[in-house]
Amino acid sequence: MTGVTATRTPLKGWRLWRAWPGNIATLWRRSLRFRTLLVTLGLTALAVAVACVWMALAIQNDLFGSRRQQVLVDAAQARSSAQERLNAAVQTDGVQLQNVMTLAYSTLNNESSSSLLAALRIGPPVPNAPQDFTSYEPIDEVVSDALRQAVRDNPDRQIWQSVALPTADGGTTPGIMVGQQLSVPGVAEYELYLGYDLANAPQTLGFVQGTLWVVGIGLVLLIGGVAWFVLRSLTLPISEAADTSAQLAAGELGVRLPVRGEDELATLGRSFNAMADSIESQIKELAELSLVQQRFVSDVSHELRTPLTTIRLAADMINDQRDEFDPATARAAELLNNQVQRFELLLTDLLEISRYDAGSVQLDLEPTSLAHLAEDVIGSMQQLAEQHGSDVRLVAPGGYSPVDMDPRRVRRVVRNLLGNAIEHGEGRPIVVTVDSNQQAVAIGVRDYGLGMKPEDVERVFDRFWRADPSRTRTIGGTGLGLSIALGDAKLHGGELAVWSEPGRGTHFVLTLPRRGASVAGASPIPVDPGDDSIAAVEELGLTQPIELPHGGAS
Repeated sequence: MTGVTATRTPLKGWRLWRAWPGNIATLWRRSLRFRTLLVTLGLTALAVAVACVWMALAIQNDLFGSRRQQVLVDAAQARSSAQERLNAAVQTDGVQLQNVMTLAYSTLNNESSSSLLAALRIGPPVPNAPQDFTSYEPIDEVVSDALRQAVRDNPDRQIWQSVALPTADGGTTPGIMVGQQLSVPGVAEYELYLGYDLANAPQTLGFVQGTLWVVGIGLVLLIGGVAWFVLRSLTLPISEAADTSAQLAAGELGVRLPVRGEDELATLGRSFNAMADSIESQIKELAELSLVQQRFVSDVSHELRTPLTTIRLAADMINDQRDEFDPATARAAELLNNQVQRFELLLTDLLEISRYDAGSVQLDLEPTSLAHLAEDVIGSMQQLAEQHGSDVRLVAPGGYSPVDMDPRRVRRVVRNLLGNAIEHGEGRPIVVTVDSNQQAVAIGVRDYGLGMKPEDVERVFDRFWRADPSRTRTIGGTGLGLSIALGDAKLHGGELAVWSEPGRGTHFVLTLPRRGASVAGASPIPVDPGDDSIAAVEELGLTQPIELPHGGAS
C-alpha cells in the first residue's frame, strides 16, 4: 500500500531574531490556533484601547467640569461674603474705606481656596476710593484683556477662563480664573479676580488613566488566556485527527482517534474511527483479492509453461515440414507457429508483470554505457526498420560514461520504444537521442508518425490498452510492453515520460539516475521537443507530416 504523508517545513531557531518574521508567517499559514489567538488578541486589544481612551476622555471632562463648578461656587460665596463686608461699611473717609477693603480682602483670602486674588478699580480715579490690591504682579500676564472686558460688561455674572497660573518655583500650573464685580457702595466698582489652580486634577487624571490601562492590559491577557484554553480544547482533537489521517494514509491502518466524552467532538471521533474500520476492512479485502489474483496469474503462467513448451516444439516441427503440405495446411501450420510464439511472449510478459505486482523483482546492476547499449539495440533492429522503410538515426552528445543499471531490462525498454516507433512511424526516419548531465542519463526515441491525442497519451502505459484497436500489429506485441517498460524505469529509480501530438509524432524519454534512489532535477533530454519538430522534419528530408484520425503505441 502506498500513501502520501503531509510534511511541514520546520521552523528556524527562535534565538535568531532575524528568523522571527519567517517563523511567525509560517505559524500564521499553518496554525489555526495561532492565527485565531492572534486575531482575538488584536481585536480585544483594539476594543480595550478604544474603551480606555473613551473612558479617560470622559473622566477628564467630568473631572474638569466638577472642579469648575466647585470653583464657581467657591468664588461666588467668597465674593458674597466680601460684598457683605463692604455693604456694612457706612464710612466715607478714605482711610476707613481702605480698612474696610483690607477686611474684605482678608475675607476673600480666608473663605476661598483661590491661590491668586486681585481687585482692580473700574473707571477713572475716584477720591477716597480704596486702592487696587493683587497677590501677583504683574496681573496682566494672568488676566487677559478679553476676560476683563467681559467682567466690565457683565456686572451681575461670573466669567471664567482657563489660564496658566504662576507657581512659587517660577513655573506654571493649569488653573481657572473667575472674574466678577465687587462694589464699594457709593464710591467705586471693582473687577474681582480669583485664580484657582488645578494641580491635583492632572495627578488624579493620571492615576485614573494608569489604572484604566493596567486593567485593560490585564483584561487583554486574561481574554488571551481564555481564548488559548478554548482554542486548545477545540483544535487539539483536530490536530489528532489530522495526525491520525496522515498515519492512515501512510499505511498504518490500525491507528484510531481517542474518544473522550459524548459531545460533538466525541461523535466526530467515533464516526472517524468507524470510517477507519471500514477502510481497513475494505483494504484488507482488496489486498487479499489482489494477492489471490497475483497468485492465480503466477500459478497459471507457471503451469502453462510446460504444455506451451510442448506445443511450441510440435508447432516448430510442423512449421518446418509445411513445404510437404498442401497450401491451406501449410498456411495453417505457419499461423499456428506465429500464434504459439505470440502466446509464449504473452506468457513471459504475464510472468514479469506478476513479479512486479508481488514486489519480487531484483536488479542485476552493471556499469553500462547507455550510448553503446542504444547502438547495439539499433543494430539488432536495423533489418526490421528497413522492412518498414524507416531510417533509424542515433544522436548521442552524451551518455558514454558507464552508469550502474540492469542492462537486460534497459535494453528491453529501448527495444520496446524503438519497436513502437518503427510500428507507428509510417516509414519516416526515427531519431534516437542519448544525453547526460551530472545527475542522470537519458535516451529519447522520437518518431514523426501519426502521434496520439491527449486522452490517449494519459493511458499509454495502461496494460493491454491500444489507442486504435482496429489497427493491425505488424511486429507482434502483447500490449504489456510499455507497462513493463514503466516498471523497469521505476525499478531503477528513473522516469519514463511521453509526449505526442496528432500529426507530429511521438517522443518517449527514459531517464535513469547516475546515483541515488531517484532522479533529481530535470532530464537531460526534454520530453516536449517544442517547435523544433518541423525543422527536424525538414532537416531529415521529409515532407510536413499530415494529421491522421488515429494513432497509438503498445
